[in-house]
Amino acid sequence: MKDLRMYQSDDLDAVRRPVSQANGLPNAHYIDPAMFLEERDALLFSQWAGLAVAADVPEAGDAVPIDFLGMPLLLVRDRENQVRVFQNTCRHRGMILVEEPRKIEGAIRCPYHSWCYGTDGRLVSTPHVGGPGQNTHPDVKRSELGLTEIRSHIWRDVIWVNIDGSAPEFDVAMADVIERWAEFDKPLYHGGADSKFQLQVKTNWKLAVENYCESYHLPWVHPGLNSYSRLEDHYNIEAYGQYSGQGTLVYRQLKNEAGNTFPDFDNLDPKWDTQAEYLAVYPNVLLGVHRDHAFAIVLVPQSTGETVENIHLYYAVPDTDQDMRAENTRLWKTVFEEDIFVVEGMQRGRHAVTFDGGRFSPAMDGPTHCFHDWVASKIQTHRAAKQAAE
Repeated sequence: MKDLRMYQSDDLDAVRRPVSQANGLPNAHYIDPAMFLEERDALLFSQWAGLAVAADVPEAGDAVPIDFLGMPLLLVRDRENQVRVFQNTCRHRGMILVEEPRKIEGAIRCPYHSWCYGTDGRLVSTPHVGGPGQNTHPDVKRSELGLTEIRSHIWRDVIWVNIDGSAPEFDVAMADVIERWAEFDKPLYHGGADSKFQLQVKTNWKLAVENYCESYHLPWVHPGLNSYSRLEDHYNIEAYGQYSGQGTLVYRQLKNEAGNTFPDFDNLDPKWDTQAEYLAVYPNVLLGVHRDHAFAIVLVPQSTGETVENIHLYYAVPDTDQDMRAENTRLWKTVFEEDIFVVEGMQRGRHAVTFDGGRFSPAMDGPTHCFHDWVASKIQTHRAAKQAAE
């Protein structure tokens, strides 16, 4: 099969022109396996990327193995109630430690030679390492052979990881978006089993980001939503180099038959009575806030054309009406499922060898161009650093 990049220029400078003059990212960024690996390093491993949510490990001892772009990771809530991320590999011979989500009752035991680790990552047992019946050896220093911990941070219950360790501190890297939603810096209560779902979508992860951050498609893709929160009620959010998205001035709370709503978050500005915002926080986390609930979507890239979307809903109080939660989840699932044919259609469209990345509406596509500009800038920086090191 011919390399499709031969049909087009990978001119990232054209992507970074002002929105009225820019091209979108070239096809290769959506369909070329080599580009997928380059973007893994430039966009996901070197930045603060979303991995999962803390609600995935609600109790001490909970452990969940996660494959993140081919890298085996282990999400653990330790005995001190701290959420940690480790490489899911034994320091002895590299064996996978945990195959399925489970509760760690004692230690994390390697099934190969039974080396054992605490939930804090310490190596605590090395049976027969010095010979039969000898569980220590002077050259095997347990203090130096704990599990490799991945740099992580929790914000809005999302577990963000910086795989290569090169990103600035999270509070520095995300300072602007944290400040934007400072009013919502309050406890979030996951709705539980009826407040999460997963969508497996045949598209590149970037197309899911692009579609989420703009409202231009509402009248045609989400006619139900657009019937009360209309296109003209929305506004663009563009923070070049960091995040982008959309907001609405018309948010309609869910009510049950008795007219009850979910409890509001405390001490919000009155503007949030009718306003809501939806941000794509680069690279791969999609967030939404409303007066009475919030959600987080963590995009997990699987390949050039496959993405898993993990969606979680949160509330202002720990106890909310079960029927209302289920209905809220159903409504959001309907909205997000409506987007599937669009992002899958764009993915198929990227195999048109003469497509040049497309154009942007200066009025409507600013948030998407903002994301393309970020992608292009990070790849350019990555390439320059790699070239300088050669």
